Amino acid sequence: MKSPQLLLLLLLSSTYSTAFPVDTGSNGGDMQLVEKYLENFYSPEGEEVPRSKSRSFNSVTEKLKKMQKFFGLEVTGKVDAETLDVMKQPRCGVPDLGGFTLTEGNPKWDKTNLTYRIEKYTRKLGGSEVRRAIEKALKVWSDVSPLTFKEETEGITDIMISFNRGDHGDNSPFDGPSGILAHAFQPGRLIGGDAHFDDDENWGDQGPRGTNLFIVAAHEFGHSLGLSHSSEAGALMYPTYAYIEPSLFKLPQDDINGIQTIYGKSQNPQQPTGPVTPKACSSRTTFDAVTTLRGEIMFFKDRFFWRKSPHLPDIELNAISLNWPSLSSGVDAAYESYENDQVLLFKGNRYWALNAYDIVRGYPKRITHLGFPKYIKQIDAAFSVPETGKTYFFIGSKYWRYDEYSQSMEKGYPRYVAQDFTGVGPKIDAALRHDGYTYFFHGTKQIQFDLNSKRIVRDDQRSNSWLNC
Repeated sequence: MKSPQLLLLLLLSSTYSTAFPVDTGSNGGDMQLVEKYLENFYSPEGEEVPRSKSRSFNSVTEKLKKMQKFFGLEVTGKVDAETLDVMKQPRCGVPDLGGFTLTEGNPKWDKTNLTYRIEKYTRKLGGSEVRRAIEKALKVWSDVSPLTFKEETEGITDIMISFNRGDHGDNSPFDGPSGILAHAFQPGRLIGGDAHFDDDENWGDQGPRGTNLFIVAAHEFGHSLGLSHSSEAGALMYPTYAYIEPSLFKLPQDDINGIQTIYGKSQNPQQPTGPVTPKACSSRTTFDAVTTLRGEIMFFKDRFFWRKSPHLPDIELNAISLNWPSLSSGVDAAYESYENDQVLLFKGNRYWALNAYDIVRGYPKRITHLGFPKYIKQIDAAFSVPETGKTYFFIGSKYWRYDEYSQSMEKGYPRYVAQDFTGVGPKIDAALRHDGYTYFFHGTKQIQFDLNSKRIVRDDQRSNSWLNC
C-alpha cells in the first residue's frame, strides 16, 4: 500500500530519551515531542531515533540540524526554545524535504484528464457546499497546468474522495477532532490519488471558524498529483495548516513551479503567476505596517510578519493567519497604544485591538469609532508617542492626530504631511516610533525623523536594515 500524505494538528509522544542535545530549561515532555517529531519527519522509513547513550549523539544532532535548516531557524543541532516552538505548531505528517518537492520516486499521472468522485460526504456541511469546495480546490491546480478534472457520480475514478471517522480501512486511522485532518495518496493504481478527510473535524467553507475544507483539500490534492512538502512558508504545500480567506486565495508561485515541473505549463496564452513568500534581505523588500509590541517589533508584509525580539537570536517569519485568522490577507497599519497596553491593527475601515497576541473581546470595530469620517476607507500608517499620548494617522497626503488620554480625535486635523513632516512622503507605507525617533517607510527606503525638531536625521538606509540585512 502506498504511503499516505497526512495533515496533522497534534503530534504524538513517546518514551523520553536522555540522549538528546538540549539547552537548559527543556523538560521531559518536550523531549518526548522532539523524539517523536524527528522519528516521524526526519528519519528514513523504518529508522528510529537512537534511544541510548551508547548510540551516538551525531544522528540526533544531524536530524535537528536538518529540521532547523528546513524551517529557517538557527542551525545549532540543539533543542532550543525556538526549535520547540516550531515543533509544536500545527503541521502535516509528511517528512520534510525542502523546496517544492516531488513525492519520492516522482510518481505522476500518465494522463492530464483526471476524474474524481465524492463517494462519502461529511455531516458538517451540505452536499452543495462540499462539492463547491472540492471543485474550487481542484481548480487551483487546473488553472496553472494542463490538468483537467471531471466529476463523476458513480463508479471508480482517479481521485476518490470520502469523509471518514477513525479506522476506515487504509491503515491510517483518523483520531477524532483536532488531530489528523486529512490524508491523500500519491498518484498510482488502486488507492493512488485518493483523498480522505476526518469527519470528526469541524469543517467549514466560509470564514476562519473551524477548519476550512477548501484550504485543506487544495493542499491534499497537491499530494494526489505528486507533490510533497515545500519549505516556503507561504506555499500551499508548506507542512502547516494556515487559514486564508478563500475568495482571496491565489496559488503561490512555489506551488505553480512544482506542479508545472511535473505536468508542464498551463495551456492558457498568458502564463499564470502567483505570490511569492517575502524574503527579509531581498533588495525589493517593503513593509505594509510596522509596530512595537512590548519590546518586540513586528514588520507586516502581505500575509506574513517578521518578528524581531531581543529574546530571539534570529528574525522570525510568521503567517498572520496562525495568530489572527480574520486578518489573514494582510494589515494596512499598526501601532502600540502604550496607555492601554494594546496593539491596534488596521485593515480597511476596521481595526483590531491586541492584548499581547490575543484579540480583545469586542473587536473589530470601525475606524469611525476613533473619530474618522465615514469617507475614510483605509489608513496607510500610524505611530504613537508614549511621552505625549499622541497618535498620528497617515492617509494619503494628510494626517490626523488622536489623543490617547481623552480617547478622541484632536481638532484642527487633518493637516498636510508636508506642513509638519518636511521631506517625508508623498505617500507613507508604514511608520514606527522607536528609541525617541520616528521612522517612515516608503518603498525600500526609510527616513529617520526627529519629531521635536521636525527634521530628517537620516534618509540613506534601506527599510529591511531592521531585519539584520
